[in-house]
Parts: sequence; structure tokens; C-alpha cells
Amino acid sequence: MQEREESEFSSEYTDKSFRDKLKAFAVTAGREVVEKSLVLFYCLRDPNTPEWAKSVIIGALGYFIVPVDAIPDLIPAVGYADDLGVLAIALSSVLMHITDKHKSLASDNLKEWFGSEDEPH
Repeated sequence: MQEREESEFSSEYTDKSFRDKLKAFAVTAGREVVEKSLVLFYCLRDPNTPEWAKSVIIGALGYFIVPVDAIPDLIPAVGYADDLGVLAIALSSVLMHITDKHKSLASDNLKEWFGSEDEPH
């Protein structure tokens, strides 16, 4: 098995730190950031996802977890723009390993936290 390549943010990732960040900042981060991070999270947890893809995902989720990055997450309205970009790049890099199951699990979580997209906000 190939060892995961460490990125600057990989050391920040744990399942607990990811869940804690989502619980604390889901509404602030917004639906799109949360959706992308959840799809990546479920892909990461899938034993069929190759190690190189897991390394990419861990780096992206680690970046999401760290509050002080290119644009600090505490800045209203724009603090998660860089996180969204990193998550989108990671998603496109591992897209071939994203399954309908990953998307469905993420969608279920989104409905719990944000309600259905059809519901008024």
C-alpha cells in the first residue's frame, strides 16, 4: 500500500476535527462548501478509494479545518471562498472515485442541516 503524501494541512485533519468544524460553521460556510466537504469526507471513508485520492482529500479537508488560511474564515461573507476553491479542486482531482453513494450520504446530511433546497429559507 502506498503511503499518503503529507501536505501542509494533512496534519490538521481528523474525523473529529472535521465534524467539529462542520457543526460549528456549517451555516456560516454555506451549503456549497458543506456539500463539497461532505462528498469528499464520504469518499475518504470509502475503503475502495485509492490512497493517492485519500491524500488529496485529507489535504483539502485539513485546509477547510484550519481557520487561518489564505482568507481567514472569520471574515464575514468571503472567509470561505478559498476553502470552496480548494474543495472544488480536490473534488475535480478525485472525481472518478466519487460515487452516487457518497453524493447521497452528503445530500442526506445537507437536508438535516439546511433543509431541502425546495423549502423556503
